[in-house]
Amino acid sequence: MGSMEHQVQLNDGHTIPQLGLGVYKVPEAIAASTVQIALEAGYRHVDTAALYANERGVGEGLARVGLPRDEVFVTTKVWNAQHGYDETLRAFDDSLAKLGLDEVDLYLIHWPAPRQDRYVDTYRALETLKADGRARSIGVSNFHPHHLDRLLAETEIVPAVNQIELQPWLQQVEERAYNAAHGIVTEAWSPLARGRAIGNPVLGAIGARYGKSAAQVVIRWHLELGNVVIPKSVTPERIRQNLEVFDFTLDAADHEAIRALDAGERTGKDPDDLG
Repeated sequence: MGSMEHQVQLNDGHTIPQLGLGVYKVPEAIAASTVQIALEAGYRHVDTAALYANERGVGEGLARVGLPRDEVFVTTKVWNAQHGYDETLRAFDDSLAKLGLDEVDLYLIHWPAPRQDRYVDTYRALETLKADGRARSIGVSNFHPHHLDRLLAETEIVPAVNQIELQPWLQQVEERAYNAAHGIVTEAWSPLARGRAIGNPVLGAIGARYGKSAAQVVIRWHLELGNVVIPKSVTPERIRQNLEVFDFTLDAADHEAIRALDAGERTGKDPDDLG
């Protein structure tokens, strides 16, 4: 089953496949083959970023499989060092050239980098790219509600997506509620807490009841919360397994057991502290 059947509606009329492939820390040398394996397994959503230094490989993987452009959802992001209106437009051109595409489906500000205080100008560049049709949807990543408050006050277009760290030990209840109240889709990065989920006995016990792995349980949990989720793997079998989450449903007791894991524990930085 491909990921195209399971779409989330965005506030700008576009849709995003709810399950995608994240390629953070996937080396350029294997990015093309990783993307190719994922697309051939049924993924239709790939999430990269300028920081990952693998956009060229992602583009090569897309080209190898040769799916119609409107059947694959591609996200990339502008890095902190390129904040600012003109700088962001140049960074976007660079990303597009590396991907070998005429447009991306979603362009995000990777981090607010609040000490630079340039994310509003950066977002205005994203608005220009959307108006020009080169970024079909625009949004942000790692934005706290106070960063979003400022964007909503000072710019025109409500972000379609806020991609944040979200996993069983950092469930982001307040941020998800804020996003939902403003029509912003929540997308989860590090959805498996960089592998912490895989050995967890609570998640393992839930999975055993369904004949599923702990990782599959967590991906399913994200889907049932309404999150867009982008697990990363370079292992062909794991890439395929991560897609096999549409044939079971968690019950209320499962959700309660996972809710109890929330501890406010990040694997990455707090957005107020980076850049």
